[in-house]
Amino acid sequence: MIPKTIIEKQIVSLSVTLSPVSQKMQIWAEKNIFIKWGVLSRGKFHCLDCAHSWKPDAQKASCQKYITCTACRGKLKMHQYNQVHFKEIEYWAVLDVCGGFQVVRIICSHKDMKKNFLPTYFHKEVMQHWINGKGEVRTLSLGTNVFSNAYDAWKYYSPLEIRPKSFESSPKYRISPYKVYSVAKTIAVLKRNGFKGSFYGIAPQILFTALLKDPHAETLLKTAQTDFLKHYLLSHSQHIRENWQAVKTCIKNNYKIKDFSLWEDYISLLRWFKKDLNNADMVCPENLEEMHDRLVDKKRRIQRREHIKELRQEIQNAQLSYEQQKKQFFGLEFAKENLSISVMESVQDFLEQGDILRHCVFTNEYYKKRNSLILSAKFQNKPVETIEVALPSLEIVQCRGTKNKVSPHHAQILKLLGRNLYQIKERIKNKKADRAEN
Repeated sequence: MIPKTIIEKQIVSLSVTLSPVSQKMQIWAEKNIFIKWGVLSRGKFHCLDCAHSWKPDAQKASCQKYITCTACRGKLKMHQYNQVHFKEIEYWAVLDVCGGFQVVRIICSHKDMKKNFLPTYFHKEVMQHWINGKGEVRTLSLGTNVFSNAYDAWKYYSPLEIRPKSFESSPKYRISPYKVYSVAKTIAVLKRNGFKGSFYGIAPQILFTALLKDPHAETLLKTAQTDFLKHYLLSHSQHIRENWQAVKTCIKNNYKIKDFSLWEDYISLLRWFKKDLNNADMVCPENLEEMHDRLVDKKRRIQRREHIKELRQEIQNAQLSYEQQKKQFFGLEFAKENLSISVMESVQDFLEQGDILRHCVFTNEYYKKRNSLILSAKFQNKPVETIEVALPSLEIVQCRGTKNKVSPHHAQILKLLGRNLYQIKERIKNKKADRAEN
């Protein structure tokens, strides 16, 4: 993309002045970002880091997941399969300051390994995120192969080019580096807003933009509520803003949340019952699951007792809207042996699913979620779990069984769903194609 605006031209000109990724940085990355690997081949252990090979002392040693190299003393993770070539790819970042911008430089590194040979490395800077003091970000990146199934199939021969503002919604923008280079430069306003060098599993570009333009993120960091902060920035959810009064109550009482999705559903129920979100006894229950289930049952009884006619009418009206939003997914079903996963096609299904599994999929009106697809997992034709998939990212937001617990079939359900997510993606593409034709 050719830079057109003043800010785009400024960033492109400043990018040229940045020092290239140094040999010292590359050596640091080679030592710190890659796993040390080993492989068992023809009765010998091979260290893919120092090229040493040796015979195991005992037969049982061959079954270990990790083993220590007898030469370099490195802790090696054992490859499950023996092959000729081994490759590992990792991302890391360098933080720089240039022209008043906070620059997050993302480097992609390749480690190529072969038995009895020292590994070789390749490093390439693939993205630069330029963030100003207001939290506005523009990105330079290499081009990618549009015919690849991987979104980060970089064209390493292409130059860094300015990307449009919409690049923030691309999965490439959200790539999180495994580590950040130890010598980091940051603009003063970030330190003022609470940044002290830790990222808590959040990509630097995501954390920095939030700290510079979002007071909620700044408050969460300064009050050391890093679990809240990580959930807020990585869950693609804005419930933290909606529940800010409840969040402040948790902060005051140092309340730790293990299941944020369940807690957010619980707070939604408290709002429905018009409870005081300043009340720590309500907002910070000792047994969150028990209180959540109690309110779900109470709300369901009220709905059935006082609004049964309105509920029927609501289901009829909601069905029309639900069909318009999700009709392109109707008919999707994945099955393996006695296990099946299908899209819920009616609001009545939500009601029945919520009654059987005793959770809030109907009570909290999940059928109104435009950016979620709700599926029912069944074992021997009996519902066992309800699944929420985010659209269009296809992230599995939650997968819950009776009383929001996982069922004995949870692992098989996730595996079956993961293998068939491409079918949902195809339905999304077909819908877009239909709209384009019309």
